[in-house]
This record gives sequence, structure tokens and C-alpha cells, in this order.
Amino acid sequence: MIGTGLLSLIFGDSETSDFWGDCFYSWWLDVRAKYRNISRLVIYMDNGPNNSGNRTQFLKRMIDFADWSGLELHLIYYPPYHSKYNPIERCWSSLQQKWGGTLLTCWDVVWDCATRMLWKSRHPDVYRLRGKYAKGVIVPKTEMQEIEKRLKRSASLPKYDIIITPKPPRGR
Repeated sequence: MIGTGLLSLIFGDSETSDFWGDCFYSWWLDVRAKYRNISRLVIYMDNGPNNSGNRTQFLKRMIDFADWSGLELHLIYYPPYHSKYNPIERCWSSLQQKWGGTLLTCWDVVWDCATRMLWKSRHPDVYRLRGKYAKGVIVPKTEMQEIEKRLKRSASLPKYDIIITPKPPRGR
């Protein structure tokens, strides 16, 4: 989290939109007690192939997460080739230095390197998600039309600035 300097690293067997979605659920379950007074997350994204502002399954998962958590999500994407401005890139650099050429042959080695690294003078929280994730999941166009209605895209930067407001809880 940029505001706190805290870092959570979540590893899995494959990176997909569903893995990203599960990462948000797992992370929020772990930290929500500390942040119960917040109502909005501003999430800076790198615009990767599995989490872009055009990736249908990712956007569906973010809407599901917003509704489940009750948090408004503000997704802000770095434009292509602007990774030097993204703080997470400096985090990866720190992790790569900790790996220092170590062969990442098993989870224990990854865990050891990741838990020993320092980010802003603190050790990160390190997690592993063990799910199997199908690649290339696409939301059908008819369902995506409903999802798009839930996305408030910036008029000037529609691919890079998206707000998702959660549905009110039932019974209100």
C-alpha cells in the first residue's frame, strides 16, 4: 500500500485474471480489520495482459470484489512503457536483488527469498494461492454489456481510469 509502505506479495502457479481476482480477495481478508474505516481503494495497475482495463474477466472479478467488499475501486493504469513511474517496479527490483541469481526451483526457495527482502525497511507479507486457473477466460458480450454499465470510465482516459462502485448490500 503506497500510503503505508506495506507490501504483500502473492504468488501462484499461473497469472490470470481469476488469479488477480483471488489475490484481491485474499489480501482484503488479511488486512480489512486494520482498514475497516476505509470505503475506497485506489489501485495503481501496470496494464498487463491479465489485468488491463479492457480484460473482460478481470473487470468482472473487480466488480464482484467491489460488491463483496463494499469498497469503491478506483483503477488507475500506467500507460504502456511507463513502468519507471510505477512503485511496484522498484519492489520487483528489490526482490530480484534478493533472489540474486538463485534458481527458483521450489516454493520453499521463493518463500525464503521473498520473506527476507526488505521494502521500505520492512519485510513483506508473503502468500501463496494454490488454485488452478484457466487461461483465456472471456466474458460473453451480452454479460459484458451489463458489466460496462457498472464501470465509470474517464471521458479523457477511458482505458486508464475506471471507477467501480459497489452495489448496496441487500436489505437497504
